[in-house]
Amino acid sequence: MDIRPARPDELPLLPEVERASGEPFRDHGMPEIADDDPMPLSTLEHLRVWVAVDPNPVAWVAVAEVDGAAHVEQVSVHPDHARRGIGAALLDEVGRWAAERGLTALTLTTFRDIPWNAPYYRRLGFREVTDPSPGLRAIVAAEAARGLAPDTRVCLHRPLRRDHRG
Repeated sequence: MDIRPARPDELPLLPEVERASGEPFRDHGMPEIADDDPMPLSTLEHLRVWVAVDPNPVAWVAVAEVDGAAHVEQVSVHPDHARRGIGAALLDEVGRWAAERGLTALTLTTFRDIPWNAPYYRRLGFREVTDPSPGLRAIVAAEAARGLAPDTRVCLHRPLRRDHRG
């Protein structure tokens, strides 16, 4: 599987992967998450995006710099390609990029108790942020304004070293 920066012509293919990756929330009693609109193309165009292709995108990650860290805005893996390490490989690629830029960590916000959210990221070396940076606090506030209950969410980070290998 090839992991690389997304080409502009691939961005319109990513919402379908995101929609499919949200379907498991429906079975977990969260249909509002499954039915949530995917990230708009206008937003994707302003983020760093990597894709895993086979030969079209089957997974992707979008990242922005927030307070000296690479903040993961979205990770989506199509269910037909799940449980193969693709999401972890995408995060490792972002980690290499971030370390080369001198960023200090990968950060993200996610659901605290959904098995394929916080518990999954903890297995990948992410830890809970006890004192969120101003940028992370703003992200959590924006999520709350969109209706995501703060007590169901958690901020996570994975420190990086300059010699990060993934």
